[in-house]
Amino acid sequence: MKAHSGDWLVVHSHTDGGPVRRAEIIATGADGTPPYTVHWIDDDRESVFFPGPDAQVVSAVEQAEIHRLESAHIEKVQSEIEAQSSGG
Repeated sequence: MKAHSGDWLVVHSHTDGGPVRRAEIIATGADGTPPYTVHWIDDDRESVFFPGPDAQVVSAVEQAEIHRLESAHIEKVQSEIEAQSSGG
């Protein structure tokens, strides 16, 4: 697994429906391999992390697109809720 500073680390839960943790990769080994210094977005902590098989590296561009899609989905759902609550 190789990464660059600015990429994202996504760690999937070991249980169905469990939380997915995301961290921005701040630093890597000399050749982009672990350990990674990461900043976790769920608890605003920084740590050194050795990813396991439940982790994947996502490029900064891919993460930005994921964030855009998630935001668009949230806005759509909120609009639908507002429309229903106003009787429309």
